[in-house]
Amino acid sequence: MPRKSDARERMVRSAAVLLREHGAGATSIDRVLAHSGAPRGSVYHHFPGGRTQLIEEAVALAGDFVAGLIEAAARAGDPVAAIDRFVELWRTWLADSDFKAGCPIVAVTVANDSTRLAAGVFGRWADGLAASFRTHGVPDARARRLALFVIAAVEGAVVMCRAERSLEPLEAVTGEIHELLVHTLRD
Repeated sequence: MPRKSDARERMVRSAAVLLREHGAGATSIDRVLAHSGAPRGSVYHHFPGGRTQLIEEAVALAGDFVAGLIEAAARAGDPVAAIDRFVELWRTWLADSDFKAGCPIVAVTVANDSTRLAAGVFGRWADGLAASFRTHGVPDARARRLALFVIAAVEGAVVMCRAERSLEPLEAVTGEIHELLVHTLRD
């Protein structure tokens, strides 16, 4: 029995990595093919919508990954752990990439490419955090604002880390978020 090709998955993952490291404008089909090692025919077979479809699927993959972390921590009842996991991913990705890795969701937003999808991803992350905050007694409106604040602060810190080639902005933001949550969340 022939082995099922994993070219589609490799291409989507490669597109997400390239978005993180080079931005939306530099994430071309040729670059994805070179990075993934997938044959050229895979593009037309798996992505009839071309580059747009591939980018959208990479954004969805990256968004689902982070949303899964947030949702798992929310189910465990610890919103601070959710934020810590999110931040730890960034520490690792930034350090491992020599500060080249950014957020693929931010990359498509800055390029004004797939912004509706990006807004949905950010909204899903905020919904997950807000739900976790509400279980700790934070009122609905404040829970949503707090979730948006946390996401914006961490994503902004990542951009600053890349610019400064230092984890200092991320560490500073994380410290402030922790202090804010200690005073906001009730058991």
